[in-house]
Amino acid sequence: MFCTRTPDCTGTVDETGFCDRCGLAPRRADRSPRRGSGTTPPAAGETWTVADLVPLPVLEFPTDERVLRDPVVPEHQRFCARCGGPVGRGGKDRLDHGFCVRCQTPFAFVPDLERGDRVADQYEVVGYLARGGLGQVYLARDTHLDDNPVALKRLINKTDRHALAVEVAERRYLTTLDHPTIVRIFNFVTAPDRLFGGQASYLVMEYLNGMSLAELCRAAHDPARPDISLPLEHILAYAHEILTALDYLHRRGLLYTDLHPGNVIRTADRIKLIDLGGVRRVDDRSSPLVGTPLYRVSDREVETHGATVRSDLYSVGVLLAELSRGLVPGPGAPAAEVGVESFLRLVRRARHAEPERRFASATEMSEQIRGVLHELLPTRSVHEQPASSTVFSPTPTLFDAGLGAVPPLAHWTRPGASILRAHGQPAPAAVATGLPVPRPASGDPAAEFLTTVGALDPESLLDGLDAFDTPSVEIELARCRARLELGDPPRAWDALTAAERQLGDDASVDWRMTWHHALLALTQGDVSRAGDLFDQVYGELPGEIAPKLALAYCAEHTGHAGRATRYYEAVWRRDRLTASAAFGLARLRLAGRDRTGAVAALDGVPRFSRHHDTARIAAVRALTTWLGDEPPDAASLNAAVGRLAELRLDGGSPHGEARDRLTTTVLEAALERILATGPDGLDGGGTFGEPPSETALRRRLARSFRGLARQQARNRNDHGVLLDRANTVRPLTLL
Repeated sequence: MFCTRTPDCTGTVDETGFCDRCGLAPRRADRSPRRGSGTTPPAAGETWTVADLVPLPVLEFPTDERVLRDPVVPEHQRFCARCGGPVGRGGKDRLDHGFCVRCQTPFAFVPDLERGDRVADQYEVVGYLARGGLGQVYLARDTHLDDNPVALKRLINKTDRHALAVEVAERRYLTTLDHPTIVRIFNFVTAPDRLFGGQASYLVMEYLNGMSLAELCRAAHDPARPDISLPLEHILAYAHEILTALDYLHRRGLLYTDLHPGNVIRTADRIKLIDLGGVRRVDDRSSPLVGTPLYRVSDREVETHGATVRSDLYSVGVLLAELSRGLVPGPGAPAAEVGVESFLRLVRRARHAEPERRFASATEMSEQIRGVLHELLPTRSVHEQPASSTVFSPTPTLFDAGLGAVPPLAHWTRPGASILRAHGQPAPAAVATGLPVPRPASGDPAAEFLTTVGALDPESLLDGLDAFDTPSVEIELARCRARLELGDPPRAWDALTAAERQLGDDASVDWRMTWHHALLALTQGDVSRAGDLFDQVYGELPGEIAPKLALAYCAEHTGHAGRATRYYEAVWRRDRLTASAAFGLARLRLAGRDRTGAVAALDGVPRFSRHHDTARIAAVRALTTWLGDEPPDAASLNAAVGRLAELRLDGGSPHGEARDRLTTTVLEAALERILATGPDGLDGGGTFGEPPSETALRRRLARSFRGLARQQARNRNDHGVLLDRANTVRPLTLL
């Protein structure tokens, strides 16, 4: 059977159900149930946790499950490990071992060792596990150490210089590597070679009892295996563990080069990379490159750049894409939930055709994976502090457009003041200067200096920046933001241009430049362009909150309420300290005449948030504001009065200027309700009197206006206007 997993794979599927080229099983329509369960359901509650986020079930695997009953490789799967041509075929006259007629590379499609053989007088062979492109693997028992299971890996092509180089490299690197997600090597031994004569060399490695991700993927799509699942969050958790292994290698100047699902084993409670035959030094441009075609970067990239950290990360992106087929929407599908959208953007960046646009390090990619996982996993407790971003600093700014503030006295004293509509949008310039700020890049000469500057007003900050005399991109970006706060876009543009000049060609692929261009566009009122630029940053940083918050505002401002709601909700689910998202949802719901939903969003701001009291004030105003042409109903007004009594205003005093103004707002809304709907408009509650009446409300509101005039008016004009309002609303009398 030919592989149908991907259009470009030319491999064939063997009796185990896996392609001999890409390592994956065919699509569901081509699969047949695998016989013999490889796992035992875990005991209830047995899990292991990845990245402190994803609980994964502990699985149990029989020790000898992976031993092949028939170790002979079928003819249709016999290819040369070097040139890829068919070898060892011919029916009855076929050769089970020999040399490729094209390139003279040795091949062997039968095992050299048999059950019961003892290698180096220590390792007793149990059976044949697998044949890879460059070797064979056996399960054995270490008779010198309590019969512990080990894996013996033999390189077949020992006379080929390429294979010898791989053997030497694997032996050298594996003996020095020690990481929980990388297979361990214990020994290096030799034994007589029955196939080709002389001596064969064997690596003695840790035996990993489990399933490869290729096998796990097949089992998860097999109706006969309901005990195995592979949801998107598990796939990301496995990728996170793979990246920890790659980061370990990269920090030691090594590249893995041959990542694919068959080279990753899922054991009972761990993920491990195996088959380190392709490991090479970062600066090695001469050794033949080991890699699986589907998961390797283009030949052109290899010729231009060689193997790099970014080419390893490309393979992680392909692995994520392949394992997630059927779990995420394809091109042209309706918009997915934000967590899935973030996953797709993560994969897109990792697989980008231009190396410089991929993730720069395994750490950077794993941090974004953690962010995406936060969006995919169920909402955690609102009392749990969110993980801080390594990319953006938190902002104290709240985008509430005054919704969370007690109306100032000017609401009644300015000309033309009328009943409050309290769900307007923040101004673009205010959002531009209030969004989270990118943290200084660690390699910038001013990084440490900027972390010690503290929160200064823009003028003082500019003075401090001028004192730093070393060229710095971060200094220019800080200068750009300060100029935006001062309302000086031209000079902000000059600072951004200076930063780009320092970066040179790298400026076009630096998301920080895109972010600051978006801030400039917002300041100048070009919200649509700002949204496009923030969307680019989202593509670069799919696990971050800040771009989604910015996108939500831009969508709200340009009238795309559905998109704005998706992003505000995604931010709010993940971080209850980003109260701007709650206020954004409240505004959108008020605009959609969903007063209950707006109040619910505001009530979600937790007590430990600095914006908790502001949200409670905003809830009172949301209950009293008009929605289009509709005044608040009686239940909303009664609820507002109850909430008003519970607010901590004026330093906790039961009376004070803020409470008096907010009380006036509620009374004014109640009177407007009666005037708009008639004398029965407040039926259903006793908050405004029993029974509620227009006369009673007018008297109370007139007293409120007179109190404001007496206690809060700061000039004769305000005093007179407030008295005029009191006289206007008081009940008419005969005297």
